[in-house]
Amino acid sequence: MPQGKARAALFALALGGFGIGTTEFATMGLLPEIAGDLDVSIPVAGHAITAYALGVVVGAPTLAALGARMDRRRLLLWLMVAFTVANVASAFAPSAPTLVVARFLAGLPHGAFFGVGAVMGTAVVGQARRGHAVASMMAGLTIACAVGVPLTAIVGHAVGWRWAFAGVGVIGLATLAAVRAWTPPLAPLEGATVRTELAALKNRRLWIAFAGGAIGFGGMFAVYSYVKPLLTDVTGVSVDLVPVVLALYGIGMTVGTVIGGRLADRSVMRTVIIGMVSTILVLVAIALVGPFPLPAVVALVLLGVSSQILGLSLQTRLMDVSPAAPSLGAALCHSALNLGNASGAFLGGLVIEGGYGYLAPAWVGAALTALGLLVFLTIGRGPATATVAAPERERVTAAA
Repeated sequence: MPQGKARAALFALALGGFGIGTTEFATMGLLPEIAGDLDVSIPVAGHAITAYALGVVVGAPTLAALGARMDRRRLLLWLMVAFTVANVASAFAPSAPTLVVARFLAGLPHGAFFGVGAVMGTAVVGQARRGHAVASMMAGLTIACAVGVPLTAIVGHAVGWRWAFAGVGVIGLATLAAVRAWTPPLAPLEGATVRTELAALKNRRLWIAFAGGAIGFGGMFAVYSYVKPLLTDVTGVSVDLVPVVLALYGIGMTVGTVIGGRLADRSVMRTVIIGMVSTILVLVAIALVGPFPLPAVVALVLLGVSSQILGLSLQTRLMDVSPAAPSLGAALCHSALNLGNASGAFLGGLVIEGGYGYLAPAWVGAALTALGLLVFLTIGRGPATATVAAPERERVTAAA
C-alpha cells in the first residue's frame, strides 16, 4: 500500500483508539462526580470501571471469533457503531446499576476493535513493522490519556460527568467516518471460521501469555483506578490541577508507546520483562512518595511510561503466539489487560474499603505485577510458534 494511504489508515485506527482510551480512563477521573450524582460511595462507583473491564474480557474473544469470516473493515465499522451507542447510553444512565450495565456494553467492542485493528495496521505497513503498527494504533489510546481524559475531567467537574460520555459518542461517529474513508477492504484469513478462531484457544503459549498479562497489568489499575482521590486526599493536589496530572500521565503513556514499539520490534519477550520490572519499581515508589507532590507526580508519569511499554509488548506477544488467528490473539490481549483492570480496581477498592488508605493499592499493584513477571520468567519465555501470517499484506495490497 502507498505510504500516504497507509498513514491515513493508521490515523483512522488511532482515532478509534483515542475514543476507546478516553472512555476507558475517563471514569477514573470522574469517580467523585459520578458517586455524588448517583448517591453512592466512590468504591461503589468504581464498579463501573470493573464492569467496563469485564465487558472487554467477554467481548474481545467473542466478537473477534464471531466476526472471523467478515471483512476486517466492515467488522471495525460495526464494532464502532456498538461502541458509540453504548457510550451515549452511559451518558443517560439514571442510576448506578444502569451505568454499570451501560459500561459493560461499552466495553464489549473495545478489545475486538484493537485486535482487528492490529491486524489491519500490520497488513498496511508489513509484518516486519508490526510493532510500529500496534504502536501507531495504541498512540491514539495514549493521546487520549494526555488530552481526552483531562478534558473529560474538566468537563465533568464543570458541567457534569454525563457530558464526558456524550463527547465520546461524538468521537465514535468521527471514527466511523474515518475508518470507512481511509481503511482498505481486508479479507479474513483464508478458511477462517468461528471454529478455526476458537481452535486457537487450545494454544498453551497463548494462555500463558494471557495469564501473565492479566495478572501483571492489574498492578497499574490498582493505583490508576483511584488516582483522583489519591492525588487530592493523600498528595494534596488541588482538584483543579488533577487534569494537569492526568495529562502528564498520558504524555508518559505516549512516550512509553514510542519506546515500547521500538523495543518490541527488536525483542518482544525482553520488552515484556522490561515493562514488568519497571512497573513494579514505579508502583513501590508511588507507595513511598505518595504524600509528597512533586515525587508523586513524577512517579505517576513514569507509571504511564512503564505500563504502556508492558501493554504494547503484551499485545505483540499474543499476536505472535496466535499465528492462525492473529485478530483473536490481539483481542485477547485486551481481555487480559482489562481482566487486570477489573482485578486491580476491585482489589484496590477492597483495601481502601478496609481502611488502609489510598496508598495501599500501590503495594497491591506491585505484588500483582511481580506475580505476572513470575509467570513469564518461569513458564512464559518460550519462543512463539510462528509469526503472523504474511498473506494479510498481500490481500490488503490487492484490495487497495
